[in-house]
Amino acid sequence: MSILATAEFFVKPEKSEEFLGMLKAALPDTRAYEGCELVETHVNQDDPGHVFLIEKWQERANHESYLGWRMETGMMGLLEPYVTAPPKFGYFDARPEV
Repeated sequence: MSILATAEFFVKPEKSEEFLGMLKAALPDTRAYEGCELVETHVNQDDPGHVFLIEKWQERANHESYLGWRMETGMMGLLEPYVTAPPKFGYFDARPEV
């Protein structure tokens, strides 16, 4: 069963649109990464610097491998001028019986 992964970014308000442009350029590679089934970008209506990605992956190991690849390629370092804090990641299992 697939897992839900979330990525939460806290972006400097004056950098929000530039950050979203960078994401738009980077996310095709994410969507093409092995095990990625879905990536959606959401922006908080009350705080445009709060960007939330909802991702569906075949398994957690796929996402963790992907994050390692992003670290190796320097993408995480490119985030530093845009964010006020490190990104937060979460992993969730579906509970359809509830």
